[in-house]
Amino acid sequence: MDCRYCFYLPKSQYFSQSSVHRMNESVLQELIRQMMAQTVNAVSFGWQGGEPTLMGREFFEKAVALQQRFGNNQQIGNGLQTNGLLIDDQWAHFLAEYQFLIGLSLDGPRQVHDYYRTTIGGKGTWQRVVDSAKRLLDAGCSVNALTVVNNYSVQFAEEIFEFHRELGLNFMQFIPCIETDPQQPEKVMEFSVTATDYGRFLCQLFDCWIGSFVNGVPTTSIRLFDAVFFSYVDMAPPMCSLLPECGNYVVVEHNGDVYSCDFFVEDRWRLGNILEDTIIDLLNSPLQQKFGKLKAQLPEQCCCCPWLKYCRGGCTKHRLGDQHSHRANYLCQAYKMFFEHSDKKFKQLAAEWHKKRQLEKKAIRRKIYQQIKSGDLKVSRNDPCPCGSGIKFKKCCEPFFNERNDNKIDAQ
Repeated sequence: MDCRYCFYLPKSQYFSQSSVHRMNESVLQELIRQMMAQTVNAVSFGWQGGEPTLMGREFFEKAVALQQRFGNNQQIGNGLQTNGLLIDDQWAHFLAEYQFLIGLSLDGPRQVHDYYRTTIGGKGTWQRVVDSAKRLLDAGCSVNALTVVNNYSVQFAEEIFEFHRELGLNFMQFIPCIETDPQQPEKVMEFSVTATDYGRFLCQLFDCWIGSFVNGVPTTSIRLFDAVFFSYVDMAPPMCSLLPECGNYVVVEHNGDVYSCDFFVEDRWRLGNILEDTIIDLLNSPLQQKFGKLKAQLPEQCCCCPWLKYCRGGCTKHRLGDQHSHRANYLCQAYKMFFEHSDKKFKQLAAEWHKKRQLEKKAIRRKIYQQIKSGDLKVSRNDPCPCGSGIKFKKCCEPFFNERNDNKIDAQ
């Protein structure tokens, strides 16, 4: 493929010692050995490229075997981001068997997808990708639609949303296309989306998302909206661009070089190499900490913005020009438009969520109380609370039981 908006093709300049960039078995083994040794309960691998399926299915069969070899009863998650062109039945069955989460690059209906996502020969790829989506879904894979919002696709929020749903892709991720002009870092390439258009797109998409709710429950997952909701219920959002600081993961290139982020594969953010260093040391290195703190260096206008709690300045990549300066995010106006449009509804959803949580807690406490009362459950004050909170019983549910009053428990 030769997507005109691809941000990763220029990265080949950092690996000019070879024209073919493929991870060898030594790097693969060391990567997995370190990851399995340095995590306790769960570990996640995200396989990206270029196009990772070019490595062949055997590469990933070997990766899974190494995870099993070096693992110690951890929960292992594998994600594969693919353009879908090489996905055949064998690929689909393998990915389903080992429960890979698939991110499939699909920009929507044919006319939208094929506008930029073509082969080197200029042919559209839409039909092949749609066929792969059906193949993956039929095999039982979990598939996310990864959609790039560029200067053309930004016009079709509703059409893209409905197309994905009709295809069966109810998990969606929308990625704003913002690429700087190599000759003029203060400007963006012509295929980039504008802040105003992206803001309008998000508002339209949000209305589609809300419209898909059934009995107050979403039937469609949109990553940005899901992550923003976490902030509305005072939880840390599972999306680095919405956190106060970033830098909580690293990227390992084909030759073992480690970088701060896939958007910042460049010399100044090269942390080391896993054949010489350990990932855990690189993740906690001063340079990685410095990278993470860049996100918190915001312009004064952000500090008094009512939406800072939710956007946190956005992704550092979207501050054009010198990344060290306190610049506003290129998408600042888009986020303002979106939150002004969605805030009331998010607060309503958050209130409903808290109410539901309180009802669930009441039901759990009532059950625990009845079990203790009947003698079926023995728990001391310093034991972990049986409700599963992880807090000691005396500081969690016990205070609600002191009077041993059934009516009081029901009221609580």
